[in-house]
Amino acid sequence: KEFGQIVYDEWLQTAKLRSNMVLDVFIVMPNHFHAIMIINNPDGRGVLPYAPAPANFRSPSQTVGAIVRGFKSAATKKINEMRNTAGLEVWQRNYYEHIIRNENERNLIRQYIVNNPLKWGFDRENPANVGAYGNTPLQDELQTILEGNGNGKI
Repeated sequence: KEFGQIVYDEWLQTAKLRSNMVLDVFIVMPNHFHAIMIINNPDGRGVLPYAPAPANFRSPSQTVGAIVRGFKSAATKKINEMRNTAGLEVWQRNYYEHIIRNENERNLIRQYIVNNPLKWGFDRENPANVGAYGNTPLQDELQTILEGNGNGKI
């Protein structure tokens, strides 16, 4: 398997492991990953306990952070097994998250994700283009798209 296929398979597995998670559109790019995930909570309550937290408190597996952490960890382990590079970092330390507030925003973000591969040749994150487009992160482009949705907020 190629590294991208490992990431793809692990994202599908992530949804299989969490009954409260639904996958929307996603794309694996050569050096990054975009996805929309929907987290459903059937009782309507948040996933974190109210203060004070119990003494045996653990990070709930239903939070965005826990889902991303588990996904990255599983993909990293398999990629490092394939490369025989145990413990080597695969991902950047953090990730970008955004709460989608309405269907229009969701459709704009879907469009951004689906069209992302078409722009790879011009992407400032493409190693072939290092220094060609400045240092603005990919999220700037997403911000620009979302600003056009009428409320200027992401």
